[in-house]
Amino acid sequence: MSKMFMNVKEVMEVLEVSESYAYKLMKRLNRELQAMGCQTIAGKVDRKYFYEQFYGTKSNDGRN
Repeated sequence: MSKMFMNVKEVMEVLEVSESYAYKLMKRLNRELQAMGCQTIAGKVDRKYFYEQFYGTKSNDGRN
């Protein structure tokens, strides 16, 4: 079972972006989740939501 949340290093690796840009993306995704009524954790982003937004999938293992 994979972890529910991604940290900034994971986002940086997956998207091949800088740390500052990864944090900007994570903040944007967390604001979107908050607008939907979800609780968020600073410095972390929901893994499933991340992959839905960037790759159109619900997880990083190809399952929807």
